[in-house]
Amino acid sequence: MLKAALVVEDQRGIDVFRILQETTGLEIIGLVDLSGNPSWVTEEERQKYYITTDLTRVTALPGLNAVVVVSNERQVQERLKPLLKPHLELVTIPPRGFLMTLLSSGKQLIEARVLKGELWAILNSVQDPIEVVDAQGVIKYVNPAFTRVSGITESKRVNQNIFEVSPYGALAQSLILQKPVVGYRTYVGGSNAEVISNASPIIVDGEIRGAVVVFQLVNDILKLMDQLNHSNAVIENLYAQIDQISSSRWSFDDLVGKSKLFLSTVEVARKSSRSEATIFLIGEVGTGKGVFAQAIHNYSPRRGRPLIRVDCSSIPEAVQEVELFGCEKGALTGVVQTRLGKIELAQEGTLYLKGITSLSPYVQEKLAKVWRDGEFYRIGGEEPIKTELRLIACSTFDPKAALRKGHLNGELYQCLNAVEVYLSPLNKRLEDLPLLAEYFMELYSHKLGKNIRQISHQTLQWLAEYDWPGNISELRNVMERAVIVAEGPVIEPHHLSPYVGKLNAAITPVFDEIMPLEKMEQILLKQALNRFGESLEGKKKAAQALNISLATLYNKLKKYRSNL
Repeated sequence: MLKAALVVEDQRGIDVFRILQETTGLEIIGLVDLSGNPSWVTEEERQKYYITTDLTRVTALPGLNAVVVVSNERQVQERLKPLLKPHLELVTIPPRGFLMTLLSSGKQLIEARVLKGELWAILNSVQDPIEVVDAQGVIKYVNPAFTRVSGITESKRVNQNIFEVSPYGALAQSLILQKPVVGYRTYVGGSNAEVISNASPIIVDGEIRGAVVVFQLVNDILKLMDQLNHSNAVIENLYAQIDQISSSRWSFDDLVGKSKLFLSTVEVARKSSRSEATIFLIGEVGTGKGVFAQAIHNYSPRRGRPLIRVDCSSIPEAVQEVELFGCEKGALTGVVQTRLGKIELAQEGTLYLKGITSLSPYVQEKLAKVWRDGEFYRIGGEEPIKTELRLIACSTFDPKAALRKGHLNGELYQCLNAVEVYLSPLNKRLEDLPLLAEYFMELYSHKLGKNIRQISHQTLQWLAEYDWPGNISELRNVMERAVIVAEGPVIEPHHLSPYVGKLNAAITPVFDEIMPLEKMEQILLKQALNRFGESLEGKKKAAQALNISLATLYNKLKKYRSNL
């Protein structure tokens, strides 16, 4: 084998060095870099070759047969000639000569060969079947996956013509149509494998040089669809859980109201938020206990952690324990994997128990034990799980009354009553009603793409005269419906009455003209009876509202009987 040393000075010399390393029958043993900076040499090449910047040293390498100079500089050649021994041959490769062009072509061939090897390695490792043909339809390549799926070996497939073995397949169609064929359902020619194929022509410099097809078994696709459906179900379940965690959007700044009752409630809740104390929210249905719970969580040191909300009244008694405490795999029938309970999901965050009096006595007792001991066990679990969370509970019942009736465990109540926050009903904070009504008007006007800007004075008066047994939730529903039916920029009384019969019955008429006192008295009597009813109990309430005795009420009803 011929042993040679190279003398280079620029990038062209470096390219020749790389090419000659791949040349058979030639062994490079030394390199001279006349630029004085051979930093481009790899670590592997430094270990393999003698690297220097001194011409005088390379000629002394043992076994050297030739020195190859890639340079036009005659000075390099003149310096080398006195150093050459009789058996050494000096070869000059001009950077712009024919030999350099030939070597460059060799470099491109080497690169193409490496690229082809890499491409073949990639195709062979792909798990989907691949088949390649030339422009005449002759099969040039199939990967191992093709054989695995079709049962046809490479030796029996390659060099066959696609128009003979699979004339109606996607590959043949792509060659004929000279365009991609996508989602083509057919059988692999020569086998019983039913597949979905995607084929595309191979175009080089605007000319079709062949085509390639990739396909999958129909059964595999059906399995993937089943897996996808299962995954979608899992994802929907996860989204439901994520919604429980991430939908805590209310803060104290978002709460609407200016009445003294409301502001004092907010102040108590805000101060309590900064502590780790358990909070018990007490209020009628629709007073905003859930909104307050979110505001408390978002103002607390745990605001970046999960807020897990549990509607205790909606959980059947039989599964309350599982929902709260979780269950180990196999501990109960149908539990095929470990299930985390809401207490565990709320770790380092806040657990909000809505309607806590709906929990069974057993579960309430178990909850009290968790807060007393600071740990719990999943159903079927043997290892205790430490609790590190904040508890907010709520109830529509007065806790002391719930205790007397046995709806609330006494020990659990002792855990809950560190801070009690009472939320006033809407009819006790009517000062806030216009603000709330306007808030809901703007909310639903924007949501429904309407341009409603005002609530008429008479409408506000109607709203203020209603009892609002459903509190803020009922007001929200009424305003949403009013925004839906309103056509102009103002919400008027007639936008309310079709939807709220009780509201229509409860309203106080607006007196736009002077009338006799007896006439006004008749109107007020009728209004009171409409609101409270004509039973004995209703008449007692009507008399109380009118600030007269029950006897006086009966006398006036008798007096105006014909007009009422």
